Amino acid sequence: MRYFKIEPEVAGGLGQNTKMDRSVHPPIVSKLHYELDGWPDDVILESFPSFIVTEETKQVLLQAGVTGAQFDEVEITTSGQFRDLYPDRLLPNFVWLKIEGMAGQDDFGTTSNGMLTVSERALGLLNRLGISNALVTPFEN
Repeated sequence: MRYFKIEPEVAGGLGQNTKMDRSVHPPIVSKLHYELDGWPDDVILESFPSFIVTEETKQVLLQAGVTGAQFDEVEITTSGQFRDLYPDRLLPNFVWLKIEGMAGQDDFGTTSNGMLTVSERALGLLNRLGISNALVTPFEN
């Protein structure tokens, strides 16, 4: 099976309620708060070292039985910039995509420096749902 590195859109940043251990690299997040500055409609977003996906994406990934991914709650807020630019924008529900797999082995994995890797199968699912702003390149294990 082929694998790919994927760099999802960064549509905001870690919010003030995020709790993480910065003494290791990549940092270990125990509570995720993602504050959106915009949303380009991609179903997966990043703010290093964490990833979020829409609830619909979670359901599709679970139905497909992907490996290396777990899901958890995420606190989502919008910045003043977001509210100024998109005052009527409705957002989908998001969940925290926690990567627990091995790069080049599981459908979802991370490299030693926190780069997200996905299998060809997982990439197909994400492409179908919408990741037009993500940078995707081949991953050589």
